[in-house]
Amino acid sequence: MAPSFSGASTGAPTGPPTSMPAAVPRPAPRGWTQGPTPDTVAEHLRSLELMITRRLDGVLHGNHQGLTPGHGSEPGESRQYQPGDDVRRIDWNVTARTNETFVREQIADRDLLAWLVVDVSATMNFGTEANDKAQTAMAAAATVGFLTARAQNRLGAVLVAGPRIHVMQPRAGKNQVRAILTSLASPPPAERLGRADLAGALDRVGAIATRRGFVAVVSDFAGDDWIEPLGRTGIRHEILAIPISDPRELDVPPIGLVELVDPATGRSREIRVTARVQRRYAEVAAEERERRLAGLRRSHAEVIELSTADDWLGSIVQHVQRKRVQAVRGGVMPR
Repeated sequence: MAPSFSGASTGAPTGPPTSMPAAVPRPAPRGWTQGPTPDTVAEHLRSLELMITRRLDGVLHGNHQGLTPGHGSEPGESRQYQPGDDVRRIDWNVTARTNETFVREQIADRDLLAWLVVDVSATMNFGTEANDKAQTAMAAAATVGFLTARAQNRLGAVLVAGPRIHVMQPRAGKNQVRAILTSLASPPPAERLGRADLAGALDRVGAIATRRGFVAVVSDFAGDDWIEPLGRTGIRHEILAIPISDPRELDVPPIGLVELVDPATGRSREIRVTARVQRRYAEVAAEERERRLAGLRRSHAEVIELSTADDWLGSIVQHVQRKRVQAVRGGVMPR
């Protein structure tokens, strides 16, 4: 959630305070990172990969551990039923037309096509803990990416920095994950260029990914223009939404006079944060969070809420473990 200036009539802010001055000059235009990975970024990515891999190896076992467990998620060709086939996979449409029993083959999850949609816009540069939202988003993307790579899935990415959208075509292997993370580590400047075009990124995935697959969306999900595109994407694909937040976006202490700056638009406002304003701020922030979660639920997305103050890797691993238990107990693909 970025600072907004259309808040309640009480004058309460609807976003986090930041120390960024209002008169920051606009940086020179720069595109997405190209060429070899800088040494400092490469070292950071190696450390991140090592940390994630050690944690995953400690809690996840097996040769094909992806994010969507089960026998398969992509319908394949139909064939005649043979003794021993799972009756839950009977293709009733073909059976009715032919008067013979047919079952629907399924493509294994390790052949799943996965996409990452990651928001690294200006509003993601806010943080009051050890990491900011952009760093937490990159860590979440790395976890999803390396989980995908373990199962030999192909992984593509659509990266969003304000109005700029960058598409990376799907490829298999850890080198693809590292390439995506390198682009995430050095996105083009997005300050004062407007809100993230998350809706456009989701529509881009829908246009490119014609085969049913898996889409993970990592963003702070500011605004509501992403709800309909996410719903359209969810019709064909399994959706995992990872909203990123910071504690100060939900509550701000009564610290007196502060200046709030919207990094997406550059608009600023001074406000005196009193106990009354603090209460109203928390109410508006809670309402915004509920609207965001309601929009995600309408899109039938699985949701993992991450905070800059929490154990992001533990939250993702717990989600994966929980879905695997549900798949084993239920005997069906979890939605």
